[in-house]
Amino acid sequence: MSRPLSFGRVASRPQAAAVFLPLLPMSQRVGNTTLAFARVWHHVDARERVLGGLARSIAVTLMGKNKPVYDPSRDVGDYVVVTNAEHITVTGQKADKKLYRHHTMYPGGLKEIPFKTMMQTKPEQILRRAVSGMLPKNKLRDRRLERLKIYPNDAHPYEANIIKRY
Repeated sequence: MSRPLSFGRVASRPQAAAVFLPLLPMSQRVGNTTLAFARVWHHVDARERVLGGLARSIAVTLMGKNKPVYDPSRDVGDYVVVTNAEHITVTGQKADKKLYRHHTMYPGGLKEIPFKTMMQTKPEQILRRAVSGMLPKNKLRDRRLERLKIYPNDAHPYEANIIKRY
């Protein structure tokens, strides 16, 4: 009477000797997946661009939603360098009515800064807050915002890194 075939280890059968394959040289070809995971530097000229639309496209690039390997739980986004942040425009009456609020954590410490004042003092903070509001509120948000470099005029130190411009 023959025994049925077993797919597990059988104690009566000796272990098969390990087979070692010779080491072959690895291919130097870089696959599409590797290129998709690589971080690219994008340059954005914010001159005469509307704040909301610009912030949305920057947030998509920081998250990596334009890549084929996008996963909400992984940080696969690119670097974004924004220049001319002091020339951003807003639509409607937002230039007159929009307020930026923060609290000093002291009693009665709510501070309100109008858009026009913020535009004169810290124009890069306006865009950073808009992009931050369009990113998911999770642990990756701060890491993604670190890859956003904003400059109020044309000068920036990342000229050698820039690959794409939009």
